[in-house]
Amino acid sequence: MDHQLRRTTLAARLGDLAVDALFVTRLTNVRYLTGFTGSNGQALLTESGAVFFTDGRYTEQSRHEAPDLERVTYSASVGASLHEQCGRLGIARLGFEAHDMSVAAHGRLGSDLSGIELVATQDAVERQRWVKDDEEIAALRDAQRVTDLAFDDILEWLAIGQTERQVAHQIQLVMRREGADRMAFDPIVAFGENAAEPHHEPGHRVLQEGDVVKLDMGALWAGYHADMTRTVAFGEPAAELKKVHEIVKEAQQAGIDAVRAGVTGAEVDAAARAVIADAGYGDRFPHGLGHGVGLEIHEGPRLGREFEHVLPTGAVVTVEPGIYLPGLGGVRIEDMVEVTDDGGRVVGTSARDLIEL
Repeated sequence: MDHQLRRTTLAARLGDLAVDALFVTRLTNVRYLTGFTGSNGQALLTESGAVFFTDGRYTEQSRHEAPDLERVTYSASVGASLHEQCGRLGIARLGFEAHDMSVAAHGRLGSDLSGIELVATQDAVERQRWVKDDEEIAALRDAQRVTDLAFDDILEWLAIGQTERQVAHQIQLVMRREGADRMAFDPIVAFGENAAEPHHEPGHRVLQEGDVVKLDMGALWAGYHADMTRTVAFGEPAAELKKVHEIVKEAQQAGIDAVRAGVTGAEVDAAARAVIADAGYGDRFPHGLGHGVGLEIHEGPRLGREFEHVLPTGAVVTVEPGIYLPGLGGVRIEDMVEVTDDGGRVVGTSARDLIEL
């Protein structure tokens, strides 16, 4: 991936941030800008280039993963090395990621960088990450491909007597077998009445005839996350749940149809929410419609009633309406959707019709 281009794009915005340089500490952002995947690394970004910092555990790893950067290895903390580099580069105003730094860490950094003004920034790298390049889209598609395969496998594997935890474990095994780095997140497996909980944690509930089965899962591929939810029926489900599934499916399609570059997250949310509200279930859809996905499972842009950010071309967002009926069950259908100038392009191939096993 072109980390140099990403750094150049961000460096061009340093003037807008009113800083001479940006000190990037959030590991996801460090990976995005440098390619480094270890657990300790920081990047100093200037208009003329970048410096990467880490400790001795990662000297060799960073040499392989960030070969195009000047690299500094420190022994105790980054402060002294950062101060030296700021002096060498003539940095007087240093931006830092305020959303990633604790008050204590800020105090230590201020002590280490005497004479340098620290300027708080918010989500500077995250906003750039909203737009995916071709390689990022390819990684997301690979993650979704594995997720689709795992879903097909689970449909064949489900049987009466299995527990939610057993199914969750099987999902992980299948994704690993298909080449995933690991799970993008702990899967949600909910049987029957448990499907009424939007974020149910798999337990010892045993699968029974007539249950709906809600599966929220995703694979991680090359650092990029997939996110998909399907609700299937094991045997003949309750009539209301069959009705609700059709409503949710219609709502999701309305949301997908509303996705395009230039619309706001609130507008997409409203398109899907209107279908559910018109059907009389508005109070049973308690969460936002979706979120961006990429190096994190939840990132921007967001789709919800309060999100007025405009969707850019190249973003990938989830569209995941749901209806939840306490004591009976619930339905959620979710897909990742690529934002294009012409509309939304679904990532993935799994059927969205109600599957009765």
